Amino acid sequence: MIYRAGRRYMLRTSIAMRASQFEQLPAPTGRVVFFGDSITEGGLWDEWFPQVRPVNRGIGGNTVDDLRARLDTAIDAPEAIFLLIGTNDLGLGQTPGQVGENLRRLVEEIRERAPHTPLHVQSVMPRRAKFAERIRELNSAAWQIAAEADAWYIDLWPALADSNGALRPEFTRDGLHLSGAGYAAWVEVLRPHVAALSIDH
Repeated sequence: MIYRAGRRYMLRTSIAMRASQFEQLPAPTGRVVFFGDSITEGGLWDEWFPQVRPVNRGIGGNTVDDLRARLDTAIDAPEAIFLLIGTNDLGLGQTPGQVGENLRRLVEEIRERAPHTPLHVQSVMPRRAKFAERIRELNSAAWQIAAEADAWYIDLWPALADSNGALRPEFTRDGLHLSGAGYAAWVEVLRPHVAALSIDH
């Protein structure tokens, strides 16, 4: 119990420290913003996609509401947005319907700030198989939300899920976060969307 409490304290401290850095920096104008939780935070986006000068606004442990609370430090006339969020909400016991409604509000608020920016709503990634049905339900809602917001919906499941709806074992060590091979597979799905931005320049 003490060990678990210590881990929770360290996670809260890490979240607060990273968020406090963003509060000291201007929101990235004219940049490609990767916005999400620890899975986004772990991506070396400036090395995967150096041609578009991406900015990483991921924070581990974040939920949809956490992203809503820090929009001021993330979204200010960006070149494009790649959004990935929702798995922590499900892990905390929210239903797909609850997460979907929160996601709809987040996307609406992003669109208010960046009405014409290319917005890419990525499907929640697979994790352990017991989450598969809930994630599929949430992703169905995310597809509809993206369509209503004139945003791209990027389905990551074909590249990352096994036949049981779990994250492929070669892409993870803990059933949730990605290994280098997992990020490489994700990046291949994103490449055409990022290339389209490069062509537009």
